[in-house]
Amino acid sequence: MNKKLISLLGGTGDLGTGLANRLLKAGYKVIIGSRTLEKAQHAERSLGKNTKGLLNKDAALQGEIIILTVPFAHQRGIVEECKTELKGKLFIDTTVPLMPPKVATVQLPSEGSAAEIAQNILGDDVRVVSAFQNISAELLQSDKEIDCDVLVCGNKKEWRQEVIDLVNTLGMKGWHAGMLPNSAAVEAMTSVLISINKHHAISHSGIKVTGLKK
Repeated sequence: MNKKLISLLGGTGDLGTGLANRLLKAGYKVIIGSRTLEKAQHAERSLGKNTKGLLNKDAALQGEIIILTVPFAHQRGIVEECKTELKGKLFIDTTVPLMPPKVATVQLPSEGSAAEIAQNILGDDVRVVSAFQNISAELLQSDKEIDCDVLVCGNKKEWRQEVIDLVNTLGMKGWHAGMLPNSAAVEAMTSVLISINKHHAISHSGIKVTGLKK
């Protein structure tokens, strides 16, 4: 597989650095984007070789595949800020509409899902796909095997397949989960998993697809 240059917008947080960790181990070159250059450059030094720290707009411009890894409160602002730089690109949105303090309760936006908010802002010039919402950031940052599947939603099968191919190179299993509106169910499942973790003393509950023919 041709390993494209990947930019992580808002990539200095736990999820961004976790995904960067897995991408670097799989042989990708990574750009860490941030609202402040100092934070981006700190992440570059921390992650080491094959990493570059830039402002979000510059990261969006230079990357071939873009992954958004920010809390829901910052999603709209970063997407709007980088709209021009994202034209023609594959945009993977990991956003989950968690509403503190009730993060264990599903609270979807009026648009249907966070992914649909991104698609509405970016329009048809950007291939928006949602993924990685149900994978623990702490688990991604570790060296542990990730025994969880990744549900991938997007309006074109070929867009989803490109993301699934990427997921599979990271040692996880990606699945076609249907059109972008289906991301509402995947995003909602994060709150369900948080609740499971809380009530059953589980650190990193996840989703696993069953029924495969052996």
